[in-house]
Amino acid sequence: MVANILVGMLCAHLLCFSVMFLLISKRLHDQKMGMDFFAMGNLLLGCAYVLQLAEGGPAWSLMSVVNHTFTLASPVAYWLGAMRFFGHSVPLWRPLLAVAVTYSAAQVLVQWSLGPVARYAMLSGMSALLFLVMVITVIYGVRTFAKDFYGEMLFFAALITGICVLNALKFMKLLDGGLDALQMDRNFQLVFYIYMSSLATVLPPSIIWLVLRRLTDDLRNLAARDPLTQLLNRRGLTEALQRYFNSRKAVPAHLLMVDIDHFKRINDTYGHPIGDAVLCHVAEVLRTTVRGGDLAGRFGGEEFVVICLDTDVLGVMHLAERLRAAIEKQAIQVTGSDHPLHCTITVGVSRHFANAHVLEDAMREADAALYRGKAAGRNRIELAPS
Repeated sequence: MVANILVGMLCAHLLCFSVMFLLISKRLHDQKMGMDFFAMGNLLLGCAYVLQLAEGGPAWSLMSVVNHTFTLASPVAYWLGAMRFFGHSVPLWRPLLAVAVTYSAAQVLVQWSLGPVARYAMLSGMSALLFLVMVITVIYGVRTFAKDFYGEMLFFAALITGICVLNALKFMKLLDGGLDALQMDRNFQLVFYIYMSSLATVLPPSIIWLVLRRLTDDLRNLAARDPLTQLLNRRGLTEALQRYFNSRKAVPAHLLMVDIDHFKRINDTYGHPIGDAVLCHVAEVLRTTVRGGDLAGRFGGEEFVVICLDTDVLGVMHLAERLRAAIEKQAIQVTGSDHPLHCTITVGVSRHFANAHVLEDAMREADAALYRGKAAGRNRIELAPS
């Protein structure tokens, strides 16, 4: 009786959160982050438990076949939803239909050849295997694509490991004791449904938390970046520099102020769309030329900033020259013109500085050096005096 109540509560949790996930996905429009896939996973598992209650016990029927198929398809939907959340474009219906058709056929084959115990054991064994694959994927994600969600991913790995272990135990109990192991009054079944009910209560809010965190991180990222070039803006550059200088391995940095020569003339001659294309071109050259740990930003207009970390004056001057030469060499194709556009930059380099509080002083030094470079003829690098 208690186990039936737990299964009923589990159905209610799963179906209610399925509706909630679907509503959230509608509000997210094009950036659904897998919420529609999670809604499908909850719906499949909720319907499977509804069918289990309707069956009343182990049986061989169409309802039982559908129940088992839905049960196995639900973790597939969750796994696909997780891939969507982390930016992988994967379909939903084709994998689910493939699983449904294949597993339904496998059930019929196993039932006729090995009997009902083997069919129920196959469900537990396949579920344990699927959840094991999910645990391995989550652990792999902690080291690769989900580094920003380290704590959350370990939490999910622990929860999924519990499901994996319980299904593996059910598999062994079925092989050992037959279908009697599935009786609802058995202690193991009670423990199984207590865990599943707890999981249905904890996991959906945790998934919603991940979505909220992703949206918050995206908003913070938008606030820290220039909308045209996607380089860091003043706020983003300052925050990144503060994080760097707060780390133990921080060493003095140098600042490069980069200005596009005669940019107003480019705008007046070719128009603002071409001017924007020039800005984006320079930004892309900065992205591909600076070193991995360096910071690149745009503070408005045609002025860009690069902060070189963990290098000396010779390294900074070498990087500045690479930037200057790359901009001068690469051409920009102008729509409606047979002649590509070439532009140049002038670079002012500050002295080294050792904390984020003197960023403004470093910018003034680099800016003064920049104007000396412009006065000397442009398309050159000027170092602030020691």
